[in-house]
Amino acid sequence: MKKLTRDMLSSDIEFATGGDETRLERYGSKVYSQSDEDGILREIFNRIGTTNKVFVEFGAETGMENNSRLLLETGWRGLWIEGVPEYCAAIRAQYNREIVTGRLKFVEGFVNSENINQLISNAGFNGEIDFLSVDIDGNDYHVYEAIEVVKPRVLCLEHNHTFPPPEEWVMPYDTEFRWGQQGSEYGASLSSLTRLAGEKGMTLVGCGLYSANGFYVRNDLLGDHFAGPFDPERFFRPLDYEKVVNYPSRPLDRRERIARRLSYLTALPAYYFRRFLGKLKSRVAA
Repeated sequence: MKKLTRDMLSSDIEFATGGDETRLERYGSKVYSQSDEDGILREIFNRIGTTNKVFVEFGAETGMENNSRLLLETGWRGLWIEGVPEYCAAIRAQYNREIVTGRLKFVEGFVNSENINQLISNAGFNGEIDFLSVDIDGNDYHVYEAIEVVKPRVLCLEHNHTFPPPEEWVMPYDTEFRWGQQGSEYGASLSSLTRLAGEKGMTLVGCGLYSANGFYVRNDLLGDHFAGPFDPERFFRPLDYEKVVNYPSRPLDRRERIARRLSYLTALPAYYFRRFLGKLKSRVAA
């Protein structure tokens, strides 16, 4: 398709939201996310605030395009889990400074219902966190259901768009499953994920304009920040992959540039001190 222009994007937003200023699609934007997730997350936290600015995301892929890179670069800290060896090598190479300074914990491995809590807790994370992102194109429902060690205030779950609301569908649990093995039979429907999130105290507050991402907020934080009804039928949008990959990106704004600069400056002393210690240990060992 032709490049997705700002005018086309604005027209699609108006059509999807019907002019409703509370709908999250109106605030979507892309810096490092796949499509509009960066802007939607920013708007959610503008409404409910942040606490510890901690995230957990799996799978993080190469780290260059995901839901928490912008958070990391603007002062947050957190955990990425990824199982694909090539992606893991890219993360270690690109984010060495963040890993060395402890702002980013990285775990290599494929997650499942049996190991997810241990992987997260062993990396040093537990209790309340601001953001959890689940996107493994497979056992998403089952792994999210198993998570007990962290309690997110905001959650992003990718759903299978081929099962629109009100249809409930969940992929049978399979620890050997890898993306691309079974056509469209992966993950879970938006209705099933919304029901599960509700059982864990979370409410669906919106979806991506073109993507299959649902955004959830903890019930006690809803207040009057979001307008109902909070139904999958209201928020569901058909996946438009061409528009996802052609979603226009924007540069960092002034607030984000300042936050990124401050996060780098505060990390530099620890980074160079740890590098110095590493070199010193090498010389002593020699």
